[in-house]
Amino acid sequence: MTLDKWVARKPVLTDGAWGTELQRRGLGLGECPDGWNLKKPEAVESVAKAYVDAGSQVILTNTFRSNRITLAGHGLADRIREINLEGVRISRRAAAGQAGVFASLGPTGKMLMMGETSEAEISDAFREQAQFLAEAGADALIFETMSDLAEARLGVMAALSTQLPVLVSFVFDTGKQKDRTMMGHSPEQVAQKMAEAGAAAVGANCGLGIAECIPICERLRVSSSLPVWIKPNAGLPEVVDGVPTYRISPEEYASHVPAMVKAGATFFGGCCGTQPSFIAACARRLASMI
Repeated sequence: MTLDKWVARKPVLTDGAWGTELQRRGLGLGECPDGWNLKKPEAVESVAKAYVDAGSQVILTNTFRSNRITLAGHGLADRIREINLEGVRISRRAAAGQAGVFASLGPTGKMLMMGETSEAEISDAFREQAQFLAEAGADALIFETMSDLAEARLGVMAALSTQLPVLVSFVFDTGKQKDRTMMGHSPEQVAQKMAEAGAAAVGANCGLGIAECIPICERLRVSSSLPVWIKPNAGLPEVVDGVPTYRISPEEYASHVPAMVKAGATFFGGCCGTQPSFIAACARRLASMI
């Protein structure tokens, strides 16, 4: 299976934030969101369905933290298969044939360069999770919020064993121009290295607001032949009473859609601070561009 059928629909509207939506439904601070696939599947499904109803053509899964290394920190490593299978099944039910389901994988949270884990341990963890997600019927796999090229490369290569398309998205929010990953990698380096690793698409999510992501998108586009995946935050947050607060409105967010499409985004959605109302506003703006 390839991404051809999705790329042919360019631009493809994806979903928005999941973590903050689950918090709105009662997820506690420090609680593992992925555990809700087993504890409160109806709440997880309501998030996915809200995005489908808003116009998402691709939705993700509540499996961002569902690798063995990360789940172990929450005492859930023994439930890894169930959590991943249910994550895909929940999004499949919500999609109801109206949207594709790209399964979410996130970083392990361990630093390779600091010796906190090994390449073999990371590869095994990502391969295991990817196999569960593929078993459950995901259309594609997407590594999100990555910062380390070495970890991302290991993830892509491990996940390719499923024969599914493997996308990978990085956080660019470091350096003088806020155009580097935490490990100092530029969009050009990321695009080239991920193409070499066999990724089906490369992108950016989180870290920056939508206006700041436009030049990142363009740099990713011109640095390889890969489709570009972009999910910015709802602007830059302000901390109010210790809580990150996003001031941008759905309409203001959507006003940047034409520029993002011009910059080369193949897949476009939202990350922190975005809600179904943001996706609905983007769907309206995309429709007006046809």
